Amino acid sequence: MIFPRSLEVWKLGKVNYLEALKLQEKLVCDRKAHKIPDTLLSLQHPPTYTLGKRRTDHNLLIPVPELEKIGAELHYTQRGGDITYHGPHQAILYPIISLRDIGLGARKYVEKLELTMIDMASQYGVKACAGKKCETGVWVGDRKIGAIGVRISSGITSHGLAFNVDPDLDYFKHIVPCGIADKEVTSLRRETGTVLPSEEVIHEQLISCFARIFGFNNLIWKENEPTLLDNGKPERHVD
Repeated sequence: MIFPRSLEVWKLGKVNYLEALKLQEKLVCDRKAHKIPDTLLSLQHPPTYTLGKRRTDHNLLIPVPELEKIGAELHYTQRGGDITYHGPHQAILYPIISLRDIGLGARKYVEKLELTMIDMASQYGVKACAGKKCETGVWVGDRKIGAIGVRISSGITSHGLAFNVDPDLDYFKHIVPCGIADKEVTSLRRETGTVLPSEEVIHEQLISCFARIFGFNNLIWKENEPTLLDNGKPERHVD
């Protein structure tokens, strides 16, 4: 007999990075207190560079005052990993789940995040694989298509993965992505060379890959969930 394992999926659209960070912090506290079930946030960010807790500022190749000119923000976080870029046309998943409840350690958790993006790429005929030693994320040859940066607190996860659907790859020229020099960044659009379905479809496909890899068989879909904003709704944009 297969017991149902439920996952609440919040589809949030495009959300400012700091607002998403505050939401994650709130949900992590609620998950620790068993107030909410395992939850997955599906979203995009406006152009944003983030640094992990190692604070590798030297991998930001553009002066901070210049960021405004290219329409980007910079934020420091407590996740693992190095500098990375988030932006439109990138599918981001932030799992707020209990690793203890599903019997996973940190390494296996990261491996399953990698498998989620590998599975997603394979649906479009793109052969991706996990990085070699010291090369985090998911790669197509020597080109990086997906990034991972996680935080685990008392067995509860936050932050997560970013899969490049069709972002403006020029933004990656201003950083050493994930601290790995002399490597290219790619996208699903670039690797397939074809017209992709709507981003909503791709986000839902990525969510389905995540659920399958992690063994969640009962998805509870939520839209327009309230964040910690004064108006009670996440900032949403339509491109």
